[in-house]
Formats: sequence, structure tokens, C-alpha cells
Amino acid sequence: MSKKQARQPLKEQIAGKVHRHFGRQLEDASKEQIWKACALVLRDEMSNRLIAEQDRVDPKREVHYLSLEFLMGRSLSKNAYNLELLDELTDTLKSLGFEAADLFEVEPDAGLGNGGLGRLAACYLESMTTLGIPATGYSLQYEYGVFAQKIINGEQVELPDYWLEQGESWLIPAMDEVQEVKFGGRVVETAVNDRLVFTLEDATSVLAVPKDMLICGYKTNHVNTLRLWESRSPVSINMQQFFRGEHVKAQEQAAMAGAITKLLYPEDNNYEGKSLRLRQQYFFVSATVQSICKRHKAQYKSLSNFHRKHLIHINDTHPTLVIPELMRIFLDEEGMDWDTAWSIVTQTVAYTNHTVMAEALECWPQTLVQQLMPRIWQILCEINDRYLDSLRNRFGNDLDRLRDMAVIWDGTVRMANLCVHACFSVNGVSALHSDILKDRIFNYEYNITPKKFTNVTNGVDHRRWLAQINPKLDGLISELLKDSSYLLDYNDLKRLDAFADKPAVQKKLAAIKYDNKVRLSNYIQQAQGIAVDPSALFDVQVKRLHEYKRQLLNVLHILTLYQSLRDNPGQTMQPRVFFFGAKAASGYYAAKRIIKMINSLAHQINSDPLVNGRLKVVFVENYRVSLAELIMPAAELSEQISIAGKEASGTGNMKFMFNGALTIGTLDGANVEMHEAVGDDNFFLFGLRAHEVERIQREGSYNPSAIYQHNEPLRRVLDMMSQGFDDGVSYADITQSLLIGTYGVPDPYMLLADYDSYVAAQQRVSDAYGDAAHWNAMSLRNIAAARRFASDRSIRDYAKGIWKVPTREL
Repeated sequence: MSKKQARQPLKEQIAGKVHRHFGRQLEDASKEQIWKACALVLRDEMSNRLIAEQDRVDPKREVHYLSLEFLMGRSLSKNAYNLELLDELTDTLKSLGFEAADLFEVEPDAGLGNGGLGRLAACYLESMTTLGIPATGYSLQYEYGVFAQKIINGEQVELPDYWLEQGESWLIPAMDEVQEVKFGGRVVETAVNDRLVFTLEDATSVLAVPKDMLICGYKTNHVNTLRLWESRSPVSINMQQFFRGEHVKAQEQAAMAGAITKLLYPEDNNYEGKSLRLRQQYFFVSATVQSICKRHKAQYKSLSNFHRKHLIHINDTHPTLVIPELMRIFLDEEGMDWDTAWSIVTQTVAYTNHTVMAEALECWPQTLVQQLMPRIWQILCEINDRYLDSLRNRFGNDLDRLRDMAVIWDGTVRMANLCVHACFSVNGVSALHSDILKDRIFNYEYNITPKKFTNVTNGVDHRRWLAQINPKLDGLISELLKDSSYLLDYNDLKRLDAFADKPAVQKKLAAIKYDNKVRLSNYIQQAQGIAVDPSALFDVQVKRLHEYKRQLLNVLHILTLYQSLRDNPGQTMQPRVFFFGAKAASGYYAAKRIIKMINSLAHQINSDPLVNGRLKVVFVENYRVSLAELIMPAAELSEQISIAGKEASGTGNMKFMFNGALTIGTLDGANVEMHEAVGDDNFFLFGLRAHEVERIQREGSYNPSAIYQHNEPLRRVLDMMSQGFDDGVSYADITQSLLIGTYGVPDPYMLLADYDSYVAAQQRVSDAYGDAAHWNAMSLRNIAAARRFASDRSIRDYAKGIWKVPTREL
């Protein structure tokens, strides 16, 4: 239903869905049935807009965005907001006896991601749609996502994340586009008309069933699609085995096929886990590429112009196998020669790197690739041989260069190197990160093809992460900027600077923040039974639990404050609530120990009457998008404290900034650009710089034991950790990892080196918070400067600098 067509009121449409789908009248329907009816009504609206757009628009080039994560969160309120139906939906639900906010809670977060990578992809897909770029996102339909986190006795326990029962309401099966993906088997070479033809025999087939989630833009009829692949066996049951009484064995093939899309990131610390992860990745890209190629060929009869009509963007290394899979189709199914096929591929595929962490650049054992994908292995070998030959012709037998740049080396297939070699564009996600890629990680390739490398700093969907989740702040901005179109023109936020020093505006901003803090406090009380004082400073660190993100440094500071209060209970200290929210990978022992320690610390501090009302620690269970939407508007201090040079960008830092939180952080990732945008006076900066970290680590001059010996507050904190808290649990192992390191290697994240600087910065935070007017002026300046970190800006950068596609003029 386009806006030009008359449509039924929402109440009538919802009533129709309830009647047809559930055989109920509105007054007899459950909350869950009403929610599903609302979702189906909005899905119909998006479908009609999609069909109308397809009939009207013939894109010159379509963007295909491949990501193993799309952390969409909840969709009902977001879709209603973008379709400009939220007010009508809210009023309609009220007339039916439901509060919209309560009904929105029925929807689970879509279990399609884990952290910043997936949330970024979701923001980008929304911005592509708002900006009118014909685009499709591709991922897997994980049955259980990552996991739902439960804290039991202070420890993380992983439970299934049942999201599909409600989440399937948004998914449209496209059964006419099912693809077949083959694993294993053997490659047979046959000479046909003076060329070798490669076929795969005795392979195991898995069906890829597409489920399409429609993505609507803001104030536009343009609709894009997120295509999710579900794995199924061609044979659901072996009837002969079942009749023989082998009931479990009869379903093994179906179970093995279905396992591919059961969970996001199965543990890969064993052979079976590695095999499943690699099967996921090949299944994902093979289904995607086959689908794109079939639709292209149906329209153009040939794949020779494929690169002119399609741009395939690889979001991190997980979809890298799209490169050899495209080559396989061009070579084996289209009969192209190698040079022609390679030319098309290398003009089609672009790559975004999201990490400098070696373990995340993805390497696979040669034997596993050979076993699971024998034809892909042959193509990878050919790519590697030709690449190394070109390097030898240019540089001779420079072993260091060959070893550093090879796609395959010493029995290992290196995904990041394949991306950097084959893609026409390689970008980092912050200015600092992109410089590190050029100067360190991929320096050899950069020196050969410098024009290939570029930067696109990450951004977030400010329509969701400001206006939708913080409506009172949106109302204040609209009041101040009057006829502003800041939700489409993010640069309009710059005008907020003019109001930063106005007392009336500061008071309104403070009142909005307080209301949001009350809302979060109520949730914490209800969900976890912890009473939180909304007048305290809300200090927040919510993100994936990893040692390089340094939640431990935050803990050291909390313990420092705690010991100081115990020593001198009468001292003046700004009351604080420290919020943590994080999931640790199920096999990441050190990260799970840190979660346990945070909960031990929280138990001791929260039950100590001597610090009651001064300090509180809350570990928010099962951190997810819907909780982030509650936490971000309430946060006053954003902890972005990773060691400089390790965080590629970060996006949580941007969401906090859009909601007026001030940042305490190192010059790492996008913090560098955030600091540039607001200046020293509006950012609590501390810590070593990236070049200093690199120099110290290169020299091997980091000596945590010496720091421990000469720093009494730090020594007392570490000694307390070793002794343990009032739950009787000692954390001497964590203390030892900070002081001695692991296997003789000092702590690579150098927490103790930044301790004094961090504690001093936290004191500046306390001092600044004591001046409410000044703090709120800083907050408004941060909101104004956040305009640089809108995902619309990022997507315009991609569209203009890399994809070469037009965007909607706003």
C-alpha cells in the first residue's frame, strides 16, 4: 500500500489478521496474537512498497552486503517508526486496551548477531534503504543465535535463545529460490573441446532455503531485503533405516544439515567446531553467489557484465569464500578462462576489515579446506600460485614478503590475505585503524597498491539510537532546531552548539536524562532485584567481554574507590553506579572468569553498609539490543577504555555520544575522531597512545611487576583480588595474568601501565559531575558533534568512494 493508495485503518487491518490467522475476534486475542497481527500488517505494507519500487526502479548497480551477523534487535517499533505509523499504531493499541511499550516487549531480539559487527550491519542496511540504494543483505537464519546469558552463582551460563517463534513473523520464505550447496566429494577433470571441465562427484548436498526480512527506510517508499539462509537436508528422513528400527540414524543426515544454521559462532577449539564454522561460511557464500548469478543470468543471459551490475561487499573475513566461489561459477559453469573470470571478480568484490587482532583475521587448516571443499581448494591454490609468481617476478625470492602476503602458507589458508589480494577496495573503519592496516597489518600490499586502501569510519543509525529510543531528547532537539530535518540531515545537529550554555536548555537536558535513569533503575529493580539510585552518576561499560576491551581496568578503579571509602568513610565522593553488560564466548575461559569476578565484586560492594549509597555495581544479565536501547539513554559516562591500537572503531561509543553521555577513553579506534570532534574539554582522555604501546611492546620494556611494587593503591587492589572477596572466591589467577602474563608473555593489554592515568581521569569525571550546568553543556556539545558518526554519513562515503552508486538527495 503506497501512500497514494487509500488503506484501511490499522485497527481494521489488525482485526483481519487476528481473524484469519488465529480465528479470534480482537477482544479474545492474546497479547502475543495481537503482536503477530501487527507485525503481519506492517510486513504487508513493506511488501507492497517493495513491489511498487521494483516495478518503477531498474538499478544500474545493486549492492550485496555479506555479513555473518545482522543484529537487528526488535523490529515492530522500528518498522512502525520508519513507516511513519508509530503514532497511529500506538493509538490503535491503546484503543484495544494495550500499551504499545508493553506490546513491544513481546518481541524477542532477533538472534542474528553477537555484537558491534552485527549491529553495524543492521544500521548500514537501514541507511542504505533510507538513502535509496538498491541493496540486499545476506546472512544465515540462526535458529538459536549466539545464546541467552543467565548468571548463576556469579557465573555465565549459556542457554538457547528461542527467538524464531515470534521472529518468523517478519520472514517471507522464497521457496522458488532454494539453492543447493555441495560439500566434500571428489573433483573429476574431463577434457571437453580442448578445455578442462571440473565436476564434483559423490558430494553431500545441503539445501539453502531463503527467508527474506524486509527493511524499510525512513520517509521513503524504498524497501530493501535481508536474505537469511536456512540449511536443510534434501532428505528429511531415511525411510528404510527408520523401518528397520534405526530411528536416530534415519535422521542423521537431516540433523547434520540443520546444524549449519543452529548457532552463530559454534566453538572452534576442536576439529568438529572448526569444521562446522567453515561449513557455515561456505554454505552462506555459495547460496548467496548462486542466487545472485542465477537472477543476473535470467535477466542478462550472460555473466560477462556481472561486475557492472553487482557490488559484493565482504563485511569482515567471514564471507571471504565468496571469492573462490565466484571463480568456480565463472570457470566451471560459465566456461570462462581464468583471466576473464579473475578480472570480473576483482572488479566486483570489496572488503571491510574490522580488526587488527591476529586471531580474528581467520586462518583455516589446509586439510580441512581440502576435505570440505575440494574444488574450492584447487581454485585457492591457483590464486595463491599466480599471486606468488607475480610477487617473485617483481621482488625476487623475498621470503619475508612472500610469507607475509601469501594466501596459503605452511598448510594454512589465510582469509584476510585473500581479501586484500582479490578485492578492489580494502577499508578500515576508523582513521587510526585504517592507518594501522596500511602501516603494519597489510603494509606490503599497501606499498604495491596504495589506491586500493581507504577509510570509512563507522556510524550508527541515529534515527534508532537517538530519536526512537530517546523520544524526549528527540523532542528537545526538535524544539531547539524548530523545522530541523536532522533525522535525514545529520549535519543539522551542529546547530545544537549554540544552546550548550543556555541554563534553561541545560535543565531540560538534565530532566530528560534523569527520567531515563529512573526508567533503567526500574528495570534493574524488576529484573534483578537491585535497587539503584537514579541521582547517582551512571557509569556504563556494555560491550562484548574481551580482555582487550579492558573491563578489568574498570574493576581496578572500582576497587580503588572501594578501598578509599573503607579507609575514610567520611570523605566526599560522588555517588556512582557502575553498570557492566557483556557476553563472553562460551569457550573463552579468561573472559568468563572476569564476569565471575565482576559479580563477586558487586556482591561485596552492594552488601557493604559502609559504602551503601556511595558505590554500587550492577552486572546486567543477557545484554542485547533491546537492553542497549534502555541503557544508552540513561548513561552519563561511557567507558571506552581499550588499549590504544586494538579497537578498530567501536560503535557503542557513538550510541552513547548521540544520547549525551560523556566519554572516558583512550585514543583508540573511533575515539580518536570523537576526541577531535569535541576537544579536550568535552572528553576524558587518558592512557598511552598507539605508537607508544607499539614501541613499548617492540622493546619489551613493559614491566608490570615493577609498577606493582611502586604503586601502593594498585598493589592493595591486586592483593585484594588475590585474597578474594566475601564469597570466598580468589582471583589470584587474574592477578597473576596481569603481573606475570601467560606462558611468560606479559599482559599484552598493559592494564597496569594505564592505571594511574585512568584513575586520574576518573577523578576529573567526579569533579566535572559536581558542576551540573557544565556537565550538561558538555553533554549537549557531544550530541552536536555526534553528527559525524551517523551511519548515513558512512553509507554516503561507501556509495561515493567505493561502490560508485547514487544516493537519494535529502
